[in-house]
Amino acid sequence: MKEFIKKNIYNIIAVLVLVILTILGYIGYKKGLFNSVDTFRDFILSFGVWANIIFMLVQVIQIVVPIIPGGLTTVFGVVIFGAFWGFIYNYISICAGSLLVFFISRTFGKSVILNFFGEETFDKYKHKIKDKTYEKFFAWAILLPVAPDDFLCYLTGLSDMSFKKYATIILLCKPPSIFLYSMGWAMGLEWLVNKF
Repeated sequence: MKEFIKKNIYNIIAVLVLVILTILGYIGYKKGLFNSVDTFRDFILSFGVWANIIFMLVQVIQIVVPIIPGGLTTVFGVVIFGAFWGFIYNYISICAGSLLVFFISRTFGKSVILNFFGEETFDKYKHKIKDKTYEKFFAWAILLPVAPDDFLCYLTGLSDMSFKKYATIILLCKPPSIFLYSMGWAMGLEWLVNKF
């Protein structure tokens, strides 16, 4: 038994984390925590000094369990904590969630992707992981704020890409897209508030 646990420790952790995060994401979704900025802000700030940790946990959950709109929570980070700290908390948690997704995908394989994203989305991109230029495609997709990042992170877990290469792309290419996405939405939100 000890040998089995030692050999499969990452798989066991991935299973436990996926189960816990799925439950937490579902509870938050059902309680309407993501329905408005005010609801989410009140929830996060109710944790006092732990607010940033709770926010980052929510961000990790929305990466692992893609039922929560990721762009929404990214903007919430900037709205709640300000531009600088919002970006920092978003970056740390989105990268952590993205790295975790790689292990979950490697552990559960294609079935987890089909359950979260459906066969149509999978079929649209599955051929890309066999392409020699997939690493470049993935890096550009992560760099630009318009690609389906969460899905591509799961998909990359099925590819031959090493974790080291994957982690390097995530850590280097995420900051510009997080910055553009969160600041773009936050500025747009501020413009709307001032306009009306």
